[in-house]
Amino acid sequence: MEKNLEFPDLLRLIDERSTAFRTAVAAAPSLDAQVPTCPEWTLFDLVKHLGGGDRFWAAIVGAGPADAPPAEATAARAALEVPREREALLAWLAASTQLLLSALREAGPDAGCWVWWSALQTPRISGGVARHRVQESAVHTYDAQLAAGAPQPLPTEVALDGVEEFLFTCVATPSAWPHKPMAFDFHTAEGRSWRLTVDGDGDGDGDGARSSRIPAPTTATGEDSDTAGASVHGTASELVLYLYDRIPADSLHVGGDAGLLDLLRAWEPEE
Repeated sequence: MEKNLEFPDLLRLIDERSTAFRTAVAAAPSLDAQVPTCPEWTLFDLVKHLGGGDRFWAAIVGAGPADAPPAEATAARAALEVPREREALLAWLAASTQLLLSALREAGPDAGCWVWWSALQTPRISGGVARHRVQESAVHTYDAQLAAGAPQPLPTEVALDGVEEFLFTCVATPSAWPHKPMAFDFHTAEGRSWRLTVDGDGDGDGDGARSSRIPAPTTATGEDSDTAGASVHGTASELVLYLYDRIPADSLHVGGDAGLLDLLRAWEPEE
């Protein structure tokens, strides 16, 4: 069974993805370039978002256990002003990432802090923040590369952890699934697979959504022995980009009822 990335690896990957992001921004023809995957944003807006997020989460981790993010951090993010000149903007972003990394190092992996997600499968601790910030940085690096005209797949190490991180953090919820119980399988070309099980009776009762690792499809049939309602097959990078709505489902191989994936994407749990 594959192990999750260790805390030092998460910090290394945050730094690496931030560096790759800055490289893409430096190579772009203009900070006013539109970001196709974030239609209302320019590249400048994307830099401000990522750097502001790094600073926001640095403050959250530094504040320790709480029922809400620090008021000062929320106010600072709302009033955020950043340099307009490219070199100064990139220096500001690099400093923002270092603030986050310093806060995470000082806290260590197990320190409690406020987070927005359910604790069902991702603990509300600094290690969970680090794991999610790797994916935030990685997906936005793809956005920046696309805006610069040279998109690259997510690194395999990042993407393999990213599929599980998305399912455990962004999808897991105790809120009941509003349709009949269903399973969705996600298979990577690199050989790892997960099953998302959603449970509900349409009347607000059920166990919600949670995911688990499962064996990869057998090479003999190419399918699972226990067939899911819908399955998605692709590289780990493609799966992460699909889950974050960067590429459409028809960019991957979808088995079963593709319409179920539309239901899943449209679902907005109450919690």
